[in-house]
Amino acid sequence: MINSERLSYDELVALLGTPFSVEDARATWSSLIEEARNGNTVLITRERWQWAGLVPLSKVGGVWSGLPLIPVSTARSKLGDLVRQVTDPYGEPVLLGRHRTPVAGLIAAHALLDPAPSDLPAADALLVGGHTVTLSFDPVEGLALAVARDQDGGEVSAGAGRNAREALRALSEPLPWSRQDRLSTGTSAPE
Repeated sequence: MINSERLSYDELVALLGTPFSVEDARATWSSLIEEARNGNTVLITRERWQWAGLVPLSKVGGVWSGLPLIPVSTARSKLGDLVRQVTDPYGEPVLLGRHRTPVAGLIAAHALLDPAPSDLPAADALLVGGHTVTLSFDPVEGLALAVARDQDGGEVSAGAGRNAREALRALSEPLPWSRQDRLSTGTSAPE
């Protein structure tokens, strides 16, 4: 099987330098945390294929209120497990803190290559934009469903997944033009 992710990791190395192994990161943990606090990103790898970024808080996207806050000292001893946790396909970032105050974040390295995400996840952006999001469960398919509707009740986005988290992540922000507008005017989508 061809490793299609290799080019992405090569880009990360070109941008941020060679990653630290978990063992090397533990040995210089305090200085790496300070690097992140000063706005720099450090790559950490576990077993060569799990890559994470120790990042400044400004690079931790999404809503922080649901993210775990791990003390820096505890994170050092559990670093391998934390790298595995954030690199899981459905893993979330982890906040690292001192005295219950976040000072840095640990995120999946592939998130550093994605084009600049909006400050809010799509579900949050939809809610802020005045839409409603409804969650339901389809017992026949065994899927959680998330449907976003505008103020007039028109569906603007939908997502499905094995659980509510996946369904909400599958939502996308509405396009600048709505499907109903195209249907009523008979025009096609802008290209």
